[in-house]
Amino acid sequence: MNWRFWESITYDDYVNIAISIGIVLIAFILRKLFIKYIFYLLLKLAKKGKSDFFNYVLTAFEKPLRMLIMIIGVYIAIGYFPYINQENELFGKVISVSFIIVITWGLYNLSSSSSLLFMKINDSFNFEIDQILIPFLSKAVRVIIIAISFSIIAQEFDYEVSGFVAGLGLGGLAFALAAQEVIKNLFGGVVIITEKPFSIGDWIQSPSIEGVVEDISFRSTIIRTFADSVITIPNATLSNEPITNWSQMGKRRIFFNLGVEYGTSKEQLEEVIKQIRAYLENNEDIHPETIFVRFSEYNDSSLDIMLYFFTNTIVWEEYLKIKEEVNFKIMEILEEQNVSVAFPSRSLYLDQESHEFMKSFRKNSDQNTN
Repeated sequence: MNWRFWESITYDDYVNIAISIGIVLIAFILRKLFIKYIFYLLLKLAKKGKSDFFNYVLTAFEKPLRMLIMIIGVYIAIGYFPYINQENELFGKVISVSFIIVITWGLYNLSSSSSLLFMKINDSFNFEIDQILIPFLSKAVRVIIIAISFSIIAQEFDYEVSGFVAGLGLGGLAFALAAQEVIKNLFGGVVIITEKPFSIGDWIQSPSIEGVVEDISFRSTIIRTFADSVITIPNATLSNEPITNWSQMGKRRIFFNLGVEYGTSKEQLEEVIKQIRAYLENNEDIHPETIFVRFSEYNDSSLDIMLYFFTNTIVWEEYLKIKEEVNFKIMEILEEQNVSVAFPSRSLYLDQESHEFMKSFRKNSDQNTN
């Protein structure tokens, strides 16, 4: 049988097979040359231009264009190949689906940069799109692209998409029961997007997490903690918790009690309070609206001065620097007034009988030792 097959091959068939293989090889070489020269030339021209849009498009369609060159090469090669008809219905559908996949691939890659595109649109037209909404929209665009491509490919193979949708309707209850957590997280994400308790880059704190928001998806929010670890928390959990957005602070609080010894005189205490208050009121780094320096209470082992004020900055490093400078200045004021910081202590008082007992006890202990 094989012998008869080879006998049936004519010289023209061999020539056409060779031409087909040659066309595929040329397509492969063109694919390499296109990427090496033409594509990177276009990329350089795009970078020199004022708009980044063309640069995004070229980068997104780089790999799909490689595949497109090979698809075109295979399609042309099949026209010379003697054993596959270029007009074959199945082959035509495969080529059509290949083109759809290439376009979908490029648009999918472009949608990963769509957050950048949304930012450009936001800046150009002043739509005031919230930063946390942009990655959410980007992921929604990806889902839409895949859904549309899937329906087009299904229709290309004469599959009724409406019947598929109807089938989903019949099994919708079972699907909803199986995907309760997914749906909860999805609606949790919608709640976060609409209420906007925080945005990308904000420092937030909840009972379960504290850190900087890096991203939000349909299912979860990604937060980088101050230990530099990344935590993924479900949207359903985060949307049901009280959230403190520290990035919304206009100023940052410093509050502590300064305890001085009970031996401090009234005049010394008044002078210390006066100088500390004057220093804070004249400090440009301290917010002038709320400054409290008061002798607040008699503690167990100290006279307590309450200090309550705010820094103008909310940046952690700058806040710590200002707090350090204030502490050094307070130390300097205390030294000038000969006032010492108190430390926890207890005084023990003995009556005469107890004193005689302790004296007798020590005397007996010394005799036993000798």
